Amino acid sequence: MRAPAQGTFWVARSPGIIAGLSLSEVDGGQWLTGLFVAPDRRSEGVGEQLVAAALENACASTWLFCHPSLALYYGRQGFAPAGALPRSLHDKFQRYQRSKALIALERTAQPGQVSAG
Repeated sequence: MRAPAQGTFWVARSPGIIAGLSLSEVDGGQWLTGLFVAPDRRSEGVGEQLVAAALENACASTWLFCHPSLALYYGRQGFAPAGALPRSLHDKFQRYQRSKALIALERTAQPGQVSAG
């Protein structure tokens, strides 16, 4: 996974790096561009904890693209099928879908958080 040039990168350590997550800013929120958990640490909740920490103070929507088989995984973390994507993500999504099966998911700002705008 590559970290975005102008984004945020989160890691989980135990004691070395066992997971990473990258976010990029987009109009109206942020794009979760990648989540990786070391194969020997999967099914331990590390990915869920990393997503929760990274999005804890999100004050706008977060979008991601994933294989349809991951919809339930991300659904447990508050993501649902995306409505309208920001133009920059819409164009990327259309391009990416040409070569692989993908769905777009969105997590809106959680109650009690102030919406960016």
